[in-house]
Amino acid sequence: MELTIPPKTGHVAVIALRSYFRLRHASVAEVRPSLWSAGVDESAYDAARRPYQDAVLEQYKLYVEMTDRVSARRATMNAFFLSLNSTVGTAVAFVWGLQKSSVGLLVFPLLVLLVMSGTWFCLLRSYRQLNSAKFAVIGALEERLPTSPYWRGEWKALGEGADRGRYWPMSQLEQCVPLVFAALYVTGFVVVAVTSR
Repeated sequence: MELTIPPKTGHVAVIALRSYFRLRHASVAEVRPSLWSAGVDESAYDAARRPYQDAVLEQYKLYVEMTDRVSARRATMNAFFLSLNSTVGTAVAFVWGLQKSSVGLLVFPLLVLLVMSGTWFCLLRSYRQLNSAKFAVIGALEERLPTSPYWRGEWKALGEGADRGRYWPMSQLEQCVPLVFAALYVTGFVVVAVTSR
């Protein structure tokens, strides 16, 4: 009998964080095998009533619309967190300006602001992963259409996000915003702690 020693909790956390922050995008090749329903092809459709191609086009249009709604929800979430961080940060600075108390009283608001920024960052990352999968499905759907405007057209024209001179993916840029807020909060706390001595 072989003895196995369970990994330390810290190691499990590090492994989980590494896998979460590893940049990996969904691909059409991953989506293709599971996208299409088995036994349903052009022969399963009555050409006189509803051609197969029309059904694929309708599903494509619906899926693109759903993907657009996810992007709209992400924009709403960004506006919410931007407003929330700005409001809480301004309130803390205002109250601190009125009554300069112990720097220790700023630790709790700092932690709240850092948790909000971290939550914002994680949600943006999740939206980025979700959109990556959705665009891979769109690419697979476009394989059954006469043209591939997004996957083979626009995305190829943009250098598939690899050439920053042609296109810098917005999802990468927007993930920097909560990190900048967190850095500003920590810097502000350090400056207040050093200058109030």
